[in-house]
Amino acid sequence: MRVLIADDHGMVRDTIAAFLSSEGDVQVTTAQDLDSAFEILKDQGRFDLVLLDFNMPGMNGLAGLQRSTERFPNQPFAILSGSAPNRTAQEAVNAGAMGYLPKSMGAKSLLNAIRFMASGETYIPADLLRSESETPDHPLKSQLSSREIEVLNGLCRGLSNKEIARELDLQEVTIKLHVRTLCRKIEAKNRTHAAMIAKEAGLF
Repeated sequence: MRVLIADDHGMVRDTIAAFLSSEGDVQVTTAQDLDSAFEILKDQGRFDLVLLDFNMPGMNGLAGLQRSTERFPNQPFAILSGSAPNRTAQEAVNAGAMGYLPKSMGAKSLLNAIRFMASGETYIPADLLRSESETPDHPLKSQLSSREIEVLNGLCRGLSNKEIARELDLQEVTIKLHVRTLCRKIEAKNRTHAAMIAKEAGLF
């Protein structure tokens, strides 16, 4: 089984690659961003599965998945993420992914999920499906765009505008605009107040 892992976080990428390689029948190739992954796919042909980090450079969320499936229509892709909202799992599958893997998964579960998707099956962790079906849309979500929710998630994790911009592959000035807009929408005095509102409301 040939697997390509594209993730800009070296420790995560190398840890997953080392575990999969230790299984013996898995050949792992790695890339640090979407463009590098495209070059590898162009040079090495089809893999059994390509794991794309949701927040790495070049992805811009699910827009990167769409680019990937359009450019390589016969290549199975899956989303790997450590911070995307639960709803992203179903959105990724709807957009053409074979599945969605949280980085918090145990090593053995991750391997089983990869084998499952490589065989042509769709995979979403059962706990994500349950939490999505049991949790109604949060009132704050209806006030914000999907991009503003991603930015707010970054604020709640204590990231700076620069760090959020890098994670979402956007300009820092764009993040500042999103922060200003979302603060106005949820009546927050500043970024810290916005994060506090979101956390107290249970949005993240």
